[in-house]
Amino acid sequence: MENRQVCRTASKEITMNLDERYTFGSSTKKKLLVFAAVGVVVTIIGLIMVMSGGGEHGAENEHAATLAAKNLLADANPSGATPVADASEESHGSAPWLKRLFVGIWINNIFFIGIAIIGVFFVAIQYASQAGWSAGMQRIPEAFGYWLPIGAIITLVMFFVAGHDIFHWTHTDLYTEGGANYDKIISGKRAYFFWPLQDNPGFPIFFIVRMVAYFALWIWFFMMLRKHSLAEDLDANTSHWYKMRSLSAIFLIIFAVTSSTAAWDWIMSIDTHWFSTMFGWYTFASWWVSGLAMTTLIVIYLKEKGLLSLVNENHLHDLGKFVWAFTIFWTYIWFGQFLLIYYANIPEESIYFHERMKTSNYSGIFYFNLIINFFLPFLILMTRDAKRKMTFLKLVCTMLLIGHWFDFYLMITPGSLQFDGGFGLLEIGVTMIFLAGFLYVALVNIAKAPLIAKNHPMLDESRHHHI
Repeated sequence: MENRQVCRTASKEITMNLDERYTFGSSTKKKLLVFAAVGVVVTIIGLIMVMSGGGEHGAENEHAATLAAKNLLADANPSGATPVADASEESHGSAPWLKRLFVGIWINNIFFIGIAIIGVFFVAIQYASQAGWSAGMQRIPEAFGYWLPIGAIITLVMFFVAGHDIFHWTHTDLYTEGGANYDKIISGKRAYFFWPLQDNPGFPIFFIVRMVAYFALWIWFFMMLRKHSLAEDLDANTSHWYKMRSLSAIFLIIFAVTSSTAAWDWIMSIDTHWFSTMFGWYTFASWWVSGLAMTTLIVIYLKEKGLLSLVNENHLHDLGKFVWAFTIFWTYIWFGQFLLIYYANIPEESIYFHERMKTSNYSGIFYFNLIINFFLPFLILMTRDAKRKMTFLKLVCTMLLIGHWFDFYLMITPGSLQFDGGFGLLEIGVTMIFLAGFLYVALVNIAKAPLIAKNHPMLDESRHHHI
């Protein structure tokens, strides 16, 4: 027997099936697998183009790029300080095409790990704040957390396989005082990466321990929240809700710290000389908007399939408000970080934006980033009606996922590839593979449980939610 209830709102009567489930059918699976296969083909074509000189930098441009790099770094370091990352002096590293592939994988890995942990973060916020409006849709972001173990494996493997190509600080000759490649600034940060072996840097123990700790904590809290969420469907006792509220409060404190330090480790340390005290907040803001956009798109996808009967235009309005508000929040953090560095005009700080604004590879994307992540979403979702229409939400959320992917591209690529970076089929193909994989994992796990947490104590509030 299906568990159906009737809800009377101010405008209409809604019949809800509290046992409704999403069926991840063979047709949808096939589409995602085909999408991933196309991504593999596009990646291979992109690799061939880069290897044959069809990418953004062929062999004929190598000398020009080297001179440009030296001039830029000289301009940014008029005092003669050690350059930030003079790739032209490097004698180590993989072939440019392979390095670009590694960087593309790293960008997507960090981007989708962020969406996964934001799914857990979203659920935790709802419980910690005792929110009721979202009770009918919490299973969607809740399922994102299943990507975390996959992301953890990719992160560890990529660091050991491609760490030297992505992270400049991993080269031990930078720490040999008196050596040709000795870097005083990077050497001064050795304890952060190599403790307790900072006197003789080799294996980055402290860095790896932190990486494992982040994932261990995130995955454990996710599994505990998921466990009690599913148990609540079988047992109407409110003890599960109280347990999830306590777990959520603890998780939010831990996440506040680990999300920032993970951003320092996995992204900011790529530009090893540069740092920003706002970077943790900035990365979180980009992850948060991306996670909200992904949640909204999947909610709409399920609604269009006739599911999530509890969710109506009022719930969509709240999701739209979240997306719109935190788009402004991301822009506020972006502008705050940029303005302080621009106004101070300290070479060691301004080099970060100089590389991204003045380098032809990245300058167009730098300004496009602001348009697609702020101006367009801000204007499109400004009205109340726009936040309640699936068409507008789909348009804006798709733009934001694309835009914030480019945001992570700008955070990672210039520091790791310098003037050899570019955007083409290689990056598109890798992104297609990751997107297909993430959606497959999310939809498989959404299908494993009822879409509505039917014994959630706040379900009645969600049922009558009206704004």
